[in-house]
Order: sequence, then C-alpha cells, then structure tokens
Amino acid sequence: MALLEIDNLTVQFPTRRKTFTAVKNAHLTVEAGQIHGLVGESGAGKSTIGAAVMGLLDPPGRITGGVIRFRGEEISGLDAAAMADLRGKKISMIFQDPLTSLNPLFTVGQQLVETIKAHLGLSEAEAEARAIDLIERVGIPNPKERVNQYPHQFSGGMRQRVVIALALCSEPDVIIADEPTTALDVSIQAQILDLIKGLARERQVGVILITHDMGVIADTTDVVTVMYMGEVVETGPTAQVLGKPDHPYTKSLIAAVPRPTLKLRRFPLISYGGRVTGFAIEDLARNWPKPEAERGAPLIEVEGITKRFVSKRALLPSRREYFTAVDAARFTINQGEVFGLVGESGSGKSTIARMIAGLYAVDGGTVRYGGRDVTATARGVPDWYRREIQMIFQDPYSSLNPRMRVDEIVAEPARHHGLLKGAALQARVSELLDRVGLGAEAGLKYPHEFSGGQRQRISIARALATQPRFLICDEPTSALDVSIQAQILNILKDLQEHLNLTMLFISHDLPVVRQMCDRVGVMKDGKLVEVAETEALFAAPQHPYTRELLSLMPRLDGLSDEGLAVA
Repeated sequence: MALLEIDNLTVQFPTRRKTFTAVKNAHLTVEAGQIHGLVGESGAGKSTIGAAVMGLLDPPGRITGGVIRFRGEEISGLDAAAMADLRGKKISMIFQDPLTSLNPLFTVGQQLVETIKAHLGLSEAEAEARAIDLIERVGIPNPKERVNQYPHQFSGGMRQRVVIALALCSEPDVIIADEPTTALDVSIQAQILDLIKGLARERQVGVILITHDMGVIADTTDVVTVMYMGEVVETGPTAQVLGKPDHPYTKSLIAAVPRPTLKLRRFPLISYGGRVTGFAIEDLARNWPKPEAERGAPLIEVEGITKRFVSKRALLPSRREYFTAVDAARFTINQGEVFGLVGESGSGKSTIARMIAGLYAVDGGTVRYGGRDVTATARGVPDWYRREIQMIFQDPYSSLNPRMRVDEIVAEPARHHGLLKGAALQARVSELLDRVGLGAEAGLKYPHEFSGGQRQRISIARALATQPRFLICDEPTSALDVSIQAQILNILKDLQEHLNLTMLFISHDLPVVRQMCDRVGVMKDGKLVEVAETEALFAAPQHPYTRELLSLMPRLDGLSDEGLAVA
C-alpha cells in the first residue's frame, strides 16, 4: 500500500470571469522511504498539489475532482479539525519562503518548543533539548545560543534550515518539501539533502520534493514527475526520465539545465507549446556608448577592502565587538569580463558587491574604477560613478516598488541622473522593455501582474536605463525555475557580447557560474582564497576549500544532452 496516493486530482480557482484550473487529473504516489521529485515551470501546479495534500489551498481554491489518500484512507474530504490533527503530526511541509513560515515576534527556540510539545507531548525541558538537537542537525552552528535568537538575526539560508527543523519536529510520516534548497549554497544544500535522504532511508519517511533544480532531482530522488500547465506529462524512475525523456516538454526542460562539465554557447529555451521567447539585445548596441577602456584592460580594481559590522554594541567604543564580514579582499575585473564570486552563505560575497556599488562604506582598502578612486565613504560614492554601475538583485519581488508602474520603475534611474526626459525617456523605456521580451505595453502594468522571471527582466531593463558600463548581478537567477533561468542567462550573455558590458556575477549555483564567468574568485569566511580562470578552476582547483566546494556540486552525469549547443 502506498504511503500517500493522489488519484485523478483536479484543483480549481473560481474567478469573476472564469474558473482557472490549476491542477488537472494529476496522479502521484509516494511509497514509504521514497523521495518523489516534482518538477516543472512556475505555474505548473507543483505547489498547488502540495497545498492540496496539506489542506492549505488558498480560498476560493478547492478540490473539484479526484481523491488524496494517506495510508489507504481518504483525507481530501476531511473537515478542518480532522485535517488540523493530521497536518504537522503525520504530514509536514517545508515552505519555500522562510520569512512567511516563521513568527518574527518569537525566538526560534520558542517556535520549535511549541511545535514539539503540541505534537509529541514532551515536557518543557525535553522539548528544549530536542529543539537544540534539531538546530544542530540542520547545520546551524552554536545551537545553544542560536535557539534563543529571533528569525531576523538569521541569514536567509539559516532561516530555511530553521523551517526544515520545524517540519521535522513531529517526526512525520510524509514531508512535502517545496523548494527547500532555493536559498542555500551548495555546501548547506548538500547537508540538507543528506538529512532528507537519511530520513527516507532510516525512518522510512515518504518525501515529495518540489524543486526547479535538476541537480537536486538527479542526486536525491528515486522517482520524478514532470508537470506542465497543471497536467502531469511524464512520470518514471529518475534516471530514466532525466536520461531518456519521452515527452517533448521534458526534453526541452532538461536541455535548459546548466551543465557542470560542459560550457554551452547558449541555453536552449523551452520550445514546447510554441512558447520560445526571443530577445533583441543586439539592437541596443547601435546607440550604446563605446567603452573608454580597451577590452581586457582593468576596469574595477579592488585593493584590500575590508568591512566590519558591530556584533555587540556598547556605549564605550573600546567595549564594542566587531564581526569582520570581508577581510582585505583583492582582485581586478577587466573591461568586458564576467567575474564570478562564489562561496557559502555569509562568506562576504554580497558585502563586497555592496561596497563596490557604494551601498556600504568601506572600512579599509580602496576601490578604483577606470583608475579613479571611487571608494565608498559614509556619503556613498561619486554621482558620476553611480551612473556607470547598476545592480540586479536576487529577489525580483522585493526589488521593485509595488506602487509604481513598470514604465516608471524602468525610467527612474535615467530620470534621477537627468540623462533623458519627456518623449526621449519614454522611447528608451519602451525600447528596453521590448528588448528584454516583455513589450512596450508592459510599462502600463504593475509588478504584481508579472511572474518572477518577468519581474527579473524588468529589473534588467531598469539596470540598462542609464546605459551602464558595469553590472553587478547578485544571485540574479536563484529564485527562478530552470526555463526562466535560461532566458535570463541568455540575456546576460547577450549584454556582454553586444554591449561589451563588464559584470560581477555572484551565485551559489556552480554550474551557472561555469557557464557565465570568465574568471572566478572563491570566498570563505570573508577572505578571498582563490582567483583563477573559470575552466582552470573547475578542472584543477588549488585551494582545499575550492576542491571541497566543487566536490559537492551535482554532477548531472545522467542528463540527456539532446538539443545542446556546446561552446
């Protein structure tokens, strides 16, 4: 008997105009000790299936067909009280966004202890000991101290680990993991996936793993189900589906996955259903200012920059304690080059980017741009330098003002610097939206009307509004599924090729870094431990930490190579 069985499930969301079918006639089974992967693009219905199993469909969404069974008993028709008793105790869920899963008013320990006591009936002391053990098991250092801290005192990756600890509190029989490793770097991702695999193997927990990361699917799952537009298009053993896919959509999806051992000239785009998205970045090159420096000449020179943050405040400066986030980092980025920064969460990658951009003051060392000192002070950086650089942030949801129309968002940088106004400014905005594949008409809408991938393209259009020479990309694709990631990475490749843009590319996705970057710097604990040409670094890493990092990278050896364009 299957531990969890989803049979002919249909989920619909009635609206004023029509009824939207999010999931249509879906079949899925999970055996005890099995990890069942669920993949597909954003909007395919993956998370809706997870919410339906948990009884957490957002109203007015409802199950209109099919059944869900747990250990042979139907649970899709349970009332709220019965579902609440099952939820969390027998079936737990790891949500994608840790900020919405944790209460900011309570410490992490209080939230863990409350959940443990509610489901396991342990005493306060026993629950506290179990909470500390769970914090340690998910890889958070100093668990006895961290258990008394609040969610805002944790990084994004650490908050996700706390959410995973919450899901494990009740020792459930089924875990639904919805993008559990999206915010995690490769080392912590490996640790969390080993934990999930251990639960399946040792405690015979059944897992539904919802993810857009094919490396995670290849390394972790036993069976995989592929969804497209609410329907299941292919199901089978993971090695078979990834290595010899039958359905055209599955083939197209796998072709868009960045390979860790193969550099692609260009990422294939999803072609199933006639939905190939084209871009015309090369057209921008006609009116783009020519770079002052020759290709290969130093553009950004980072010389021993350091950043410290106060970790313990005190009235007397001598009693304050500091945490060194970046310690004397030194590297050069050449004109027309894509320079990558990799490392674990908290290693200092984003802090370096923010110092170069002038968002953080530099505590030591210098930053030069084209030979001129642009080191950020408390007043920031020179205004002319701000025009020359732009930044694309990790989260396409929080980086756009929800109260502004898209055309206003894209126009804001050029208007702020007084570069264009009136009809000329509107013409540039329309052109940029066209070139990133959204169309000029998108300017009349608001950010909430777009998907995550579309919002990231709006961010790229905004970054290009001042015609910058240097682009900082801080995890620009980590929140995107594999097909949208392919679109965004192709745009960035086009920007470098046709506009001769220089880029600092920060990512924890090592296969993406191999595809995008000319040289790579590796960071650990605030220090830059190795800098090398990308291919040399991946082929023969010199530093022990780099070797460790690369050893944790998903190999993706069994993926089909059909449709790839090798560089």
